[in-house]
Amino acid sequence: MDLKVGDKAPDFTLPSDGGGDVSLQALRGKTVVLYFYPKDDTSGCTAEACAFRDALPDFAKVKATVIGISRDSVASHDRFKTKYGLPFPLASDEDGKVCEAYGTWVEKSMYGRKYMGIERATFLIDGNGVIRGIWRKVKVPGHAAEVLEAASALG
Repeated sequence: MDLKVGDKAPDFTLPSDGGGDVSLQALRGKTVVLYFYPKDDTSGCTAEACAFRDALPDFAKVKATVIGISRDSVASHDRFKTKYGLPFPLASDEDGKVCEAYGTWVEKSMYGRKYMGIERATFLIDGNGVIRGIWRKVKVPGHAAEVLEAASALG
């Protein structure tokens, strides 16, 4: 599925760290920053998570909720959150259905080998559940600041 700005964000409920769950429907009325990342505790994903962590007070000022999603298990998310002090939910999409709904489960290539994996992508969703910003093939440096700027414009 190829989502575009202006589309309704696909709803989901996923298990999250700490034994809870995260539902897009439950966040209606709030701006949501939904970022998809390949793997807990890898260099790029750690840098991205820490950038969102460090910018969280600024996201809070514009009333934006940050949620990370990968296909890692809840137990893996718990370890990752504890290790880096991540104060936002990490949702576990182990069966990949949410990744597919958002078009982030893609064919990737590394060292000439093709495989399926999560494309690093971020979706900015307004309080009505409408996608207001999409970043695909994210480069981590400066990304959280760019998303914050877009979220601020919604506020």
